[in-house]
Amino acid sequence: MLTWLYSWAQGETLLAAAALLLYAGYLLRTARLARPLGQRAWRTGWKLLPRLLAFGLLLLALLGPAYGLTQRAVRTAGKDLWLLVDLSRSMDADDVAPSRLQKARAELAELVQRFPADRIGLIVFGSDAYVHCPLTYDQEALLLLLNTLDTRLVPPGSTDLAQPLTLALTRQAATAGPSAGAPPRATALVLVSDGEDFGESMEAVLRDLTRSGLRLYTVGVGTAAGGRMPRPGGYVRDAQGKPAVTRLQAAPLRRLAEATGGIYVELTDRHDEFPLLLRALGRLEGQAQQVRTVTVADNRYAYPLAAALLLLALDVVLTVTVIKP
Repeated sequence: MLTWLYSWAQGETLLAAAALLLYAGYLLRTARLARPLGQRAWRTGWKLLPRLLAFGLLLLALLGPAYGLTQRAVRTAGKDLWLLVDLSRSMDADDVAPSRLQKARAELAELVQRFPADRIGLIVFGSDAYVHCPLTYDQEALLLLLNTLDTRLVPPGSTDLAQPLTLALTRQAATAGPSAGAPPRATALVLVSDGEDFGESMEAVLRDLTRSGLRLYTVGVGTAAGGRMPRPGGYVRDAQGKPAVTRLQAAPLRRLAEATGGIYVELTDRHDEFPLLLRALGRLEGQAQQVRTVTVADNRYAYPLAAALLLLALDVVLTVTVIKP
């Protein structure tokens, strides 16, 4: 079945129109020069058909006619990234506009688009952790899921930072198992949170992280001054009836990153260190390779291109004398 790698768009229409106008101008100019000399310009008329045919073939080659499918082995040097996103109620705080979670969503969307050759997975957490999207190359699906992140996706409860890390370690061990004999893929975790942790000691999971060799990058979203947490009809209030204030807890996030060889960055309205994270993740490229088999369409552009070049060569060789002395 014949398919096309590129569709006919406005650019191709403008190119065809410009070529026809230029050729029409050439014919008119030849006729105008031949008339005062009593010559006939129709002698060049027979060249119109091969020239139009050559131009049409060039356009066909430009659109990329594809016929048939081929299995090709593609060697990739990508990595696995797990995005661990805090969806506790404190991520709705207004100390980062429009909210901590919305700011984080926008930056994570840029991260996904920055690494198209890598597998990226999404884990969300509050008091417990859930795989919202397994490791995938499908950027569009992942971006769609990122846009739907909301604090109402997880049950209310106290934030436990150990839960998403434990889940990520479990999933990483499961995905690494079947590829025996193949070089392990470079894997990194990106933990996005305001740092509030009401879980038990992190020592056990920190030891497991260090043993696994996974690198953990942490992103602190929020400010030390803190912000209020909106809810329908007002704000979340404390035991004294005052609006509860949640503050960025940078210390546990910085400790996790330093213990695993990663880095800690902060994300606020005035202090955006996210580019540092993107550069650090970029340096992980090429640490592991794998061979993927992909199905590609055979681009047959060479055939119309060769025919067009042959017609143009004949056009140059076969000359016509329009004006005779």
